[in-house]
Amino acid sequence: MAVRNISLNPFSHRFLTSFTIFPSVSTSASSPSILPSHRFIRHLHKVAQPVHVPPPTPFVPDLTTFLSLIGRNMMKDRGIEPPRSRRYLLRWRQKFRRGEYGVGGDFDHVVDGVAHLRVIEVARDTTQEKNDNTLTSHDGNDGSQKSDNVPPLTVTGSVTLSPGMKWAVVNLPPGETEPKEIPRPLKRYKAVRLVRGGMLRAPYLKVLKGTNGTAGTIQVQEGMWEDRRGRKIDGGERRQAEVRAKRKSEERKKKAV
Repeated sequence: MAVRNISLNPFSHRFLTSFTIFPSVSTSASSPSILPSHRFIRHLHKVAQPVHVPPPTPFVPDLTTFLSLIGRNMMKDRGIEPPRSRRYLLRWRQKFRRGEYGVGGDFDHVVDGVAHLRVIEVARDTTQEKNDNTLTSHDGNDGSQKSDNVPPLTVTGSVTLSPGMKWAVVNLPPGETEPKEIPRPLKRYKAVRLVRGGMLRAPYLKVLKGTNGTAGTIQVQEGMWEDRRGRKIDGGERRQAEVRAKRKSEERKKKAV
């Protein structure tokens, strides 16, 4: 079996063709060399895209609030933090730069870390309603139309909803109950939803008294955006059987005594 002879010299002749000691003094190829004439350097700083600093949001105005939201004791001074915490911080920084926030990160009106949410009635989009009626006007595969002419609830309304209206969630400044101008299209806030008609549901939501669940506040809290880690029970998955066996053995010894 033939064995290839591999050169142990890392600087082969094709890389060190000719060298110059100084730009003004030229030497022969056999003379000692310091600087190569052909430098194989990739200018990565010219190719890489410049990383922009994400602008602050009303819910996250400064770095202290951001570190408090992502949790895991990021506000604690540790010097050189563990690699796991460092990766967690870098991952959340990238998410914040891309606009991927947690609950409350997309609010527009926040005062002293508190955002006010309220459910209001807005007019339905007539164009969308026509498209929905066109899609639901046929029943079955034969293309026959429905025989009943019962109007939908969106036209007749209900006990708590006016005809031609629908519920929507808006973020208002403190002290206001109605928006000055309803934006179109309506903005949907992350993790905020409506249940049972017009009742607010969201993480860390504090419902205001006397509003029947139609208004509430969300305040900045420690660990709101934290990615929760699992909790080891009896030594975790690998040591669980061993730990429990030792515990039972100790209990049996105590009973025998």
